[in-house]
Order: sequence, then C-alpha cells, then structure tokens
Amino acid sequence: MSRIVSKVRAEYLLPFACVAAAICVGASEFMTTFEFDLGTSGEPQQTIAASDRHSYALLLIAIFALFALVVALISGSRPAAAAVAVAGGLALLFFLLVDLPDVGQQGTVDDPSRVFTSSEAEPGEGFWLEMVGTVALAVSGGALATLRSEQLRMLLWGSPEAPTAMAEHAEHARRIAREQDEAGTRPVARTKLGSDQRAATGASRRTRRRRGADG
Repeated sequence: MSRIVSKVRAEYLLPFACVAAAICVGASEFMTTFEFDLGTSGEPQQTIAASDRHSYALLLIAIFALFALVVALISGSRPAAAAVAVAGGLALLFFLLVDLPDVGQQGTVDDPSRVFTSSEAEPGEGFWLEMVGTVALAVSGGALATLRSEQLRMLLWGSPEAPTAMAEHAEHARRIAREQDEAGTRPVARTKLGSDQRAATGASRRTRRRRGADG
C-alpha cells in the first residue's frame, strides 16, 4: 500500500486542484458577495451579487484557465501552463483590489421605516468562495507553470512518450493499410508472371532434352 501511495506524486494532483479552483472562481460569480443588515437584527436587508460587481469577469477568467489547462496537458505546452498561472494571478489580484477593500465598509440601506440607516458590508458566501478559489488557482497554476513539457504530458498520458507512440502506431497502421490496398491489385500480375516463367522453364527443358536425344 505504501508503494502505491509513494507513486502518487504531488504534480499529479495539480490538474485536479486547478479544475476545482477554477470551478470555485466561476461559481462565486453566481452568488452573493456582500450582505447588509440593520444592526442588531442580524437579517440581511440588502445583498450585492458578484455579477453586479464584476460583470462576470471572474467567470471568463475561470473559463480561460480551464481552456489553457486542457491545452497544457494535451500538448505539453509550457506557455499554456503559464497562462493558467496568469489567470490565477489575475483572479487573485481582482479579489484583492475590488472585493477585499470593501469588507466592513459602511453604507446605507433603503428602508421606509429607517431612512439612511447605516449598515456594514459583511462578506457573503460568494466572497469566501471567491477567496478560496482565487488563492487556490494562483498557487496551483503557479506550480503547474514550473513543470517541464515532459512532465505536463505525463500528467495526462502517464508517460511523456505516449503521444508520440500513439502517433507512430497510427502511422504504422495507415502504412500497412496502404500496402494491403496496393497488394490487392498485384495477384493477377503475379499469377500471369508466374505462368510465363513456368512456361519458359518447361520450353527450356524440352529443348535440352531434344538436344540430348539428337546427340
């Protein structure tokens, strides 16, 4: 059991971490970022959705990160892996500059019974999910960008030579198919050539026999 666990290296978990982080970042755009209450009531009287604050910018970053991850794993492209890290960095920077400074900010809640009531912005579920997702995407994407091309291909194929071996096998199969197609037009010619050779050999033998008989 210990041998099996030892074979599971840390880099094999990076694609799963990147995917999970990107999903968290994208999902946070459909949730509430901040809630405003009326002091001691504890009930949110006003909420601010992430989509209203970001215009789905983080969702686009998350989709871009997933696309770059797929390209990096399939082709072993280090620039694509670096793009995942860049996407994570942008998402984290967005969180630090746009949402984090507004935590605890004082605002007003429109309430007919309490005009211009002061209220404090409290983080909602989307805020925490955004924080976890952006940090995780930046860290896992940065770690992914440090891998070599062979290591990136190995994460998906299990071996850096696997894509090349598959391409060579496919080319070998196509070459055999072409040879078989070409061989399908040859039997008639080969049969005719064999018959001519046998006829010539038989005539040569008869000629030698006649000469022997005459001698």
